Amino acid sequence: MITKTYLKTKDQCKVKFNMNADSADKAEIVGLNGDWNNRVEMKKRKDGSFVAEVSLPKNSYHEFKYLINGSEWRNDPDADGEAPNEYGETNSILTI
Repeated sequence: MITKTYLKTKDQCKVKFNMNADSADKAEIVGLNGDWNNRVEMKKRKDGSFVAEVSLPKNSYHEFKYLINGSEWRNDPDADGEAPNEYGETNSILTI
């Protein structure tokens, strides 16, 4: 699940990512702001879900994927859409 909270006083939007990955030990978000090298680490909750909150600029477009346990790539079904990538797969789209 993705929740967007637009800030009235700033040109930013707080985006909360919440993903279920019961058997995972680690989850990260990769690709935000076009940066596929630096990952956003998600925190694991007691119920097995992972959460992260980031601020992103308003009127921006982001392609991203979740990286589970360092090897499994996963899209977000609640993203704003999907876009093809260079590997013949798709990335999740987030429009702010």
